[in-house]
Formats: sequence, C-alpha cells, structure tokens
Amino acid sequence: MKISNIQVLRGPNIWSISRKKLIQMRLDLEELEQRPTNVIEGFSERLEKLIPSMFSHRCSKGVEGGFFARVKEGTWMGHVIEHIALEIQTIAGMETGFGRTRQTKTDGIYNVVFSYLEEKVGVYAAEAAVNIAQALIDNVEYDLDHDIRRMKEIRELEALGPSTGSIVEEAVSRSIPWIRLNKSSLVQLGYGKNQVRFRATMTEQTSSIAVDIASNKEETKRLLTEAAIPVASGVTISNPDELEASVKKVGFPLVFKPLDGNHGKGATINVKTLEAAKEAFEYAKTYSRRVIIEKFITGYDFRVLVIDHKVVAAAQRDPAHVKGNGIHTIQELIDKENEDPRRGYGHENVLTEISVDRDTLDLLAKKEYTLETIPEKGEVVYLKSTANLSTGGTSIDVTDVVHPQNIFICERISRVIGLDICGIDIMAQNLTQPLTENGGVVLEVNAAPGFRMHLAPSEGLPRNVAASVIDMLYPQGKLSQIPIIAVTGTNGKTTTTRLIAHIIRSNGKRVGFTTSDGIYVHNTMLMQGDTTGPVSAEFILKDPTVEFAVLETARGGILRSGLGFNACDIGVVTNIQEDHLGISDIHNLDDLTRVKEVVIGAVRRKGWAVLNADNGYCVKIGRDARCNVAYFSMDENNPVIKDHCKKGGIAAIYENGYITIKTGDWKLRVDKATHIPLTFGGSVNFMIQNVLAATLAAYLWGYKPEDIRLSLETFIPSAAHTPGRMNVFRFKDFKVLVDFAHNPDGFNGVKAYLQSVEATKHVGIISGTGDRRDEDIIETARIAAQMFDKIYICQEKYLRGRQQQELIDLLVKGIHDIDPNKEIVINNRSTECLEDAINTATKGSYITILSNTIDNTIQRVTEHLDRELEA
Repeated sequence: MKISNIQVLRGPNIWSISRKKLIQMRLDLEELEQRPTNVIEGFSERLEKLIPSMFSHRCSKGVEGGFFARVKEGTWMGHVIEHIALEIQTIAGMETGFGRTRQTKTDGIYNVVFSYLEEKVGVYAAEAAVNIAQALIDNVEYDLDHDIRRMKEIRELEALGPSTGSIVEEAVSRSIPWIRLNKSSLVQLGYGKNQVRFRATMTEQTSSIAVDIASNKEETKRLLTEAAIPVASGVTISNPDELEASVKKVGFPLVFKPLDGNHGKGATINVKTLEAAKEAFEYAKTYSRRVIIEKFITGYDFRVLVIDHKVVAAAQRDPAHVKGNGIHTIQELIDKENEDPRRGYGHENVLTEISVDRDTLDLLAKKEYTLETIPEKGEVVYLKSTANLSTGGTSIDVTDVVHPQNIFICERISRVIGLDICGIDIMAQNLTQPLTENGGVVLEVNAAPGFRMHLAPSEGLPRNVAASVIDMLYPQGKLSQIPIIAVTGTNGKTTTTRLIAHIIRSNGKRVGFTTSDGIYVHNTMLMQGDTTGPVSAEFILKDPTVEFAVLETARGGILRSGLGFNACDIGVVTNIQEDHLGISDIHNLDDLTRVKEVVIGAVRRKGWAVLNADNGYCVKIGRDARCNVAYFSMDENNPVIKDHCKKGGIAAIYENGYITIKTGDWKLRVDKATHIPLTFGGSVNFMIQNVLAATLAAYLWGYKPEDIRLSLETFIPSAAHTPGRMNVFRFKDFKVLVDFAHNPDGFNGVKAYLQSVEATKHVGIISGTGDRRDEDIIETARIAAQMFDKIYICQEKYLRGRQQQELIDLLVKGIHDIDPNKEIVINNRSTECLEDAINTATKGSYITILSNTIDNTIQRVTEHLDRELEA
C-alpha cells in the first residue's frame, strides 16, 4: 500500500463542519484491497500486543474492545490505519478521537480521515500509522517509542505554549475567532477592524516602555524603591574589579543574576564565599553584560499574577527537588520523580521533567554531593536555584490567602511599572501577612509572565487566568467579529460577490472581498490571481481596516483545506451545474452539492442561506440547512417560492420586469431590470439571477431597498467592475465581447444573450480546459457551434496534464457534431489569433472571446481599441 496524498484541513470541510482540524490521507491499498485483516495471519494479535491501549476504541460495536473485535472479524486496512493514527497521537499526549474511512469510486483507493491537535503531528501520525500497519502485516519489529518521542518533539516545537494556548482556548469558548500569525506565539483574536493581537502574555495594549522597564531589573528596583515598595538591597556591576567591594557592601549570603536575564537563566543563589561569588559573577556574565548582586532573602518564592491591574492569582513556587529515602541515589530519585505522570516533555503536562544541568551540579557541589550520593531519608535536595516550572519546579496555589495589603501592593506595582499583565516575584515567609511586617521583598517584575503555574498548580485550585485576559481585551459590548457573506456556486460567483461588495461599500462600509481575479479592500486590488480559497479569505480577515467581508468561495479551496473562516452570517449558493466533475472524487452533481453545502453548514444558526430556487440541488441544500433560508427565482410561480412564501418566508423574484422582494404575500419592488446596467437592459438572464442573489443577501443583512436600488444602478458591467464578465468593447465597425464562461451552463448563458444581439456575423474564440471531462469539453464546443458562424480554437494554455492536440480534437468533434461544415481556424498563438480575428472582422460583426482563451484578454482588446481611437 502507498500514500497518494495527505491534505491538512483547517476549517469547516466536507467531512465535518464542527471538527475543523482534520487530516485527509488518500491511501492506495494495492493488493491489500483483497486482504482484510482476518486473512492476515497473526495480524490481530500483533496489533493488540503493540498498541494494547486501543482496547478502549469502541468502533461501530459501541463497547470497549469493539475495534479489536472488528479486526478479528475482518476489516480493511484503511480503517485500521485511521484508528492507529488516532491512538498514537493520544499516547503522545494529544488525545483526539474523530475519524472516518471511506472508499472512493476507484477500487482500492480510500480516504482516511482523522482529527489532529497539532498539524505537523497529524501529518506524521498519518505516515507513521501506515508504516506501523505495514510492519504488523510483515510481522517485523517496530519501534513505536521512536514515533511517540518524535511526535512529542514536533508538538513541543510547533504547539502554542501553555499560556498562549490557554488564552486561545478561552477565546474559542466565547466564540471569538483566532488566527496564528507566525510559527511561535503571535496570535490574532477577532477579525478585521475588531481584531486584537497578543504574543504569549503580552498584548497589543502592553506598553513598550513598561516592558523595557521590567526587562531592566535595576530600573525596576529603582522605581519600586521610590514608590516605597520593599525590594531586596543590592548593586549592579559589570567590571570584576568592582566585585569584592560590592560583596562587602551588600554582605553574604548573596544572589547573582544577569541584569537582562529571564526564566532564572544565569542566576546563582545563597552565595557565601568570595570564591563562589567570582564563579557566580562569571556565570551571570554569560547572559548579560551587567550583573545584579542582591542580598539573599530566606523564605518562600511566590509569584503574584496581575492582569488589567487586578490580582487574579498567586502561587508558591518550589525549585525542582527530590526527597531522600536512604536507599536511592540522587540520579535514581530524579528518574523516579520523572516517572510521575504529571511530568512530561516540555509543556505537555502540568509539570516538566527534571533535567540535570550546570545549575544542578553546582548546587550539589555546594553540599559536596554528586548524582551518585544517597541522601538520608526525608532530606530535601534542591536541584535548581530558581523555582521556574520550565526547569522542573512545582507550584501551590495560594490565591485565596493573600493579605489585602499585599494585593494592594501588587496592583500598585502593576501601575508603577505600567504593565497590563505582569508577574511579580516575591520572597517572603508567607503572603498571609503584609510584606511590611514579615520582611518580604519584591525580587522582580516580569512582563509576559507564564500562566502554567496558575492554570495547573501541583497543589490547590486551578485558576482560569486566561479569562481575565479576554475580559480585558474584549470587555462587555466590544465585538470580535465582522460581518461575513460567503458566495459559492458553479457560475456567477464572482459577479455576485462584486455586486454585494459594491452595495456594502456604497452604503459606507470599508469592505474586503475575494474573487477569482484578485483580493480587494475598498475596491483596491491588493493581490492578483484566483483568490477564492482559505488563504485569501484569511488575508481579508487579518486586515485591520476591513469592516465587512464578502468572500467568493470555490470548491477547490474547500476540498484542499476547508473554509478559511469558522462561521459566516450569510451564505449564497448561486447554482450548481456540471463543472470540475471527475476531479478530487467529485464525480456527479450530488458530490458537488456536498462540497458547496459546506458554506451553508458554516452559516450561523440565526444567519441566512440564500439559495437558487430554480436549481434542484440548491433546493436540496435548503431542506437540510440548519439556519434561516431565503430563495431567489426567475419565476414567481416557482412551486418552491410559492410554498416558501406561503409559510412566511422571504424570497427575491423576477416579476413583470422587476427585481422584487417577496415576504409572505407582500411584494416590495426594488428596481426595474432595464434600469440595472448589469442585466444589459434585462436581456441577460444569468445576470438577472446574480442581481437577485445579491439583492436578497443585502436585504437580509438590513439594507433598505432604496439604498440597494442606487447601488444596482451604479454598478456598471465593465473591465473595472466585472473583469471577464460580459465586458463589451465597441469598435468603430464591430463589437467584442469578453466573458470567461468555461462550462456548458456558462456558454448557454452567453448564447442566450447573443440571440438578442444584432450582428452581420458572429465570430467566437474558444478553448478547452484540460482538467474537465471529455464530455464537458465537447458540449461547450457544441454550444459554440450553435452561436458562432466562425470559430477560432486557440489552445495556448490550460492543458493541465493533457496534450494540446487532444483538447483541440475534442473541440473539433463537438463543433462537427452540430455542423461538419462550420468554419474553424486553429491558431494556438493567442496574440496572432486575436490579431487575425480583429483584423479580418467585417462591418457589423460581433466577436466573442470565451474561457479566458487569450492571455491577458482584456488588456489586449483594450490596447486594440486604444489604437483605433488614436488613429
């Protein structure tokens, strides 16, 4: 068996709207398609032995052991691999449980789908699961521990830290969307103009001056001293010549720490001799040019967390240590301590594994111990000089016993330094008494303090401190979302998207929209190309100037990665027609409907689905929708419209030449079609459908009919407003129409329009697209043969895996099916082809260029028109 492809789905997708993070692996079972698990000798036993924890998988049996029972009875290897991929992620500390395995319409090819927590871990799990299954089939040894270690390492490199992750989780619980802005901890909450950003535990509100002050321990101490806040006495030096005098001035015992250090790096505590002082100074110097020498204060290490100038948590921190039993060595005690299930690699668990480093060896040496020393029973041996959790320390929650005066001191410190989120390190016998009474002192003030000790203390109550961050960033009444209208369908998506955006912009909103020709913010193109996927949607949602998003959403992006947004307010499906069939397991219109339906599935419960009542597949989506539904139709007597409005529903209809909103039995005429330039005097039905869809969406959002009317009448079909959509260029003796119709339905729409056009001769320029079915390419050529007297075939591009001549032959066949004598010119050089068509155009003729056949079509036609005007 082999993996054909692995896709990472990051948003609502065809497998699940709510489970956004899925791996979709296309797996070719090859000869294993004929070998279910029950015919592979010993497979079941080997699987149970290697991964016994899979006993908990219930599978379709619905009971523990259900999956193993299925394996014994016989199931396909794709199903087994799905379960292995889920279980090895769980063993690695990333528990997740959603999976699906479905056979495609190609024999032996399966889509294996399973959830993940970390993207790169999910991809690794997919590949590892196949390797594991193969090893079990071949009855060879497999190092599962290696995979588990590797997944933990990947997770540690890629995952959000515990502090950042807790803020994101709290945001998600409040339906606040988020986007990771880099590979580390920079995160955006909210969309568009309502976004806020944070990194770890620093927010966009965090003062840079305050961070500079907190990073300079000497400056911090000076400000706190001037504010009558108790701090440890000490000095700062950079020259070793100053060391002896400074030691005498402060007096033993001492603490040495780098001025610009963090996380306890470079610190040495309880220094009692000049020789030890020299070593501590040199150690600190490796981290900072200047070194702080402070009086070593005995007591306990406390961390008080202040958010938005309010104390939200406090913890007592103990450095990593072991307790002797008179039997085991210190190294053995460390190993035993690391077996605690609460400890893990990096940030995976509540506690971090204890590692042996220079700090550990120095502390042991001061006691004249080594790692082979056997401490006495009950003796506590400290292994780190600081109490950071990242070095194996532990924490005890003491929030509820902090004295009110100490709370006042800490909240005052946050304002003196100016930090919106700060961690205050205090050394004292306790926090139940005022620091001014028990001799406690403030050691440091930390910008971007870690939350882990408060979120999951070793002892005491966990504190949801992330909630206080979200309360600060999004106080009651502040919005995190911006309105989103998503437009999908086979034909008309781009025009409908542009028209909706025009209506919104005309009514005073700064709108960002994506189309098949580019990304726009307030009608300024920021990126050119087919931008209808999730990356482009995210581009708009990340823009801090955008107030309203209108997102064209194509099938390709949905299939590749899912939607680029979690939810939208209005979803529009223009129609579902034959196009792109035979690609990515989408073989018929039912399959295509399932893809387009993802957009409607993402509409909020109180939002609206805007659907084409003249299209049976759209109506099917409406029946299954879990949001409000509104329909549009070219026929007010459409049974779907009549039944829908009879029940009090809302619809947009084309009646008596008017674009009309119908609510129940009431009609509200918005505008006459002949007044709307986009409809070409009411002669282009598919444009009227686009107007209906856009009008209905705008009305449902709350725009008044008179405001919609003005927008409809000022939206001009042109290369500026609707590039490649019914763009007409008027030369002196003939006209040129450019439309990027690329499928039979699109061709039929153009055909209907051309029937209303007076012309002495109709000339068409067409091409095929390599990733379409033969029958679709042939059908477009048949339609072309019905509307053109002369046809140019220009197959310069869009081969997409096919041979040029193959596509030309299909087009010729379609034309000859209708008229074997039709005049055909084959010219695969687009520049020459266009030149010939224009130069040989007769008076009164009408040239139609379809399917973006000519490279840079609009620009080239415009250049010809400009030359004629200049002549």
